[in-house]
Amino acid sequence: MAAKLKKGDKVIVLTGKDKGKEGEISSINPTTGKAIVAGVNSAIRHTKQSQAGQGGRIPTDMPIQLSNLALVDPKEGGATRVGFKMEGDKKVRFAKKSGALIDG
Repeated sequence: MAAKLKKGDKVIVLTGKDKGKEGEISSINPTTGKAIVAGVNSAIRHTKQSQAGQGGRIPTDMPIQLSNLALVDPKEGGATRVGFKMEGDKKVRFAKKSGALIDG
């Protein structure tokens, strides 16, 4: 199945404590169905000081379920669903809300 959300996409959170927040996908794991979004679902991790770096309480972005994310429409803004269509001989993604092409 083709990926509806990819690394670098701007998304909005639909549910949970960060509902309504927007961010960019920094990494994605299709096997677990989760993604890490910059600035969303942050948790404090306590790390021990080492030669590599300073220890302390470091905020870390935690994975969030892909079903709780929606793509931000490039034209109108707000959440939109993603569809696929053929442009010539290439398969491209488009926003169902406005019809704008996402990649291609």
